[in-house]
Amino acid sequence: MRRIAATLLVPLVACAALAGCGSSGPTSSSNTNAAVKVTGAFNKTPTVVIPHKAPSSNLAYSTLIKGTGAKLIGGDDTLANVTIYKWSGTNSSLLDSTYSTGAQLIPADLGLPGLVTALKNATLGSRVVAVLPPKDAYGTTGNSQIGVSGSDTLVWVLDLLQQFSPDSAATGERVSQGGGSLPTVSYPLIGQAPTVTVPKKSAPTKLSVTTLLKGSGPKLVLGDTVVAQYVGVIWRTGKVFSQTWSTSSESPSDLFSFELGGQVLSGWNDGLPGVTVGSRVMLVLPPALGYGPEGGNSSAGIKKTDTLVFVIDIVGVQTQSS
Repeated sequence: MRRIAATLLVPLVACAALAGCGSSGPTSSSNTNAAVKVTGAFNKTPTVVIPHKAPSSNLAYSTLIKGTGAKLIGGDDTLANVTIYKWSGTNSSLLDSTYSTGAQLIPADLGLPGLVTALKNATLGSRVVAVLPPKDAYGTTGNSQIGVSGSDTLVWVLDLLQQFSPDSAATGERVSQGGGSLPTVSYPLIGQAPTVTVPKKSAPTKLSVTTLLKGSGPKLVLGDTVVAQYVGVIWRTGKVFSQTWSTSSESPSDLFSFELGGQVLSGWNDGLPGVTVGSRVMLVLPPALGYGPEGGNSSAGIKKTDTLVFVIDIVGVQTQSS
């Protein structure tokens, strides 16, 4: 369910070249990477011009737009709109862009040393450009899953929107714990997943939406980018098949971001509009709104006839207009 890898209210126009303004990294005259040009307004799809030359082996980065928000906190996940290019020899190509599909969470443990350097001391509301040679990206092994070889340079453009602690959770007022003909949900300690106990009864045949904690934030609408924690359970077995919450004290939780109305399960798109930020809700999805149309999900132990239970914490939202 997951893809790849305070905003400024008034759009600003980015500087014309990587080293043209804001803070910057190494930019010697022999560093071809510093010649990458990026233009456009904050949180709008940037125009990126990459030289028709082979990239250098040097890291280059710059803050083209300096945001007025809080400084990034180490260990937190950052919600950002991102454009990524692959630079191979004298050619370059777009790898991914989130501007039309919803902002993406950049995990604290992404593991790209050049990006860590580029984002150090960055503030929310900023546009950062980072040109990462292999040694500062995926190394000589590359990343075959996204089509990056061990000799490819990566160009990242990031508009930094919000930050979230990996252990973020719903903060609303308790109004229910489910039960009866529906699963019962526990209230765990901070940083732990709720426990879902499925009753030994037939599953509902229609979508069921139960508010467990009522948040006081804005209501979700289609098109919003939502940041959430969740745990998913198969009604038939009562077993967890997926969750963002940490299962070990040695690893952080893995927050999930998605576009409401986009490429998530139909039951999420149908059940979450109108839910307020800070809420915890339980969705019970009949097969037609889960993995039924796809014939199930064998890797997760889900049959095409399975009803699914999700307990979802709505941690944050990035609206289309912000």
